[in-house]
Amino acid sequence: MEKQSLQSFKEFQDEKFTKRIIFKKGESTVFLLNFMPGQELPEHAHPGTEVYLLVLDGEGTFIIDGKEIPVSANDVVHCGGDEKLAFKNSGSMPVSLYVMLNKIPNEKYAENI
Repeated sequence: MEKQSLQSFKEFQDEKFTKRIIFKKGESTVFLLNFMPGQELPEHAHPGTEVYLLVLDGEGTFIIDGKEIPVSANDVVHCGGDEKLAFKNSGSMPVSLYVMLNKIPNEKYAENI
């Protein structure tokens, strides 16, 4: 059993968004993505993986396969690994996303940036 405080993974930088790994077990990983207003996650996919995203704080916009999906705190989004995913903090407050990848495609997806 392991316990973590999400607050300790909410680290923000003015230059770019941050990614902080919470757990990495087998082929799954859980992390927080933290965005200041205006910061973006570029479009990408996670082939062979299921992606679950929980908006902890703030509001923003997911772009999934070209479709814009506005979200705010407590919204949950699922997308398959082949769907193209992007995110922008389109609000005025910091945003933290709790992300769970089941069956990570390779080790680069489970690294802090």
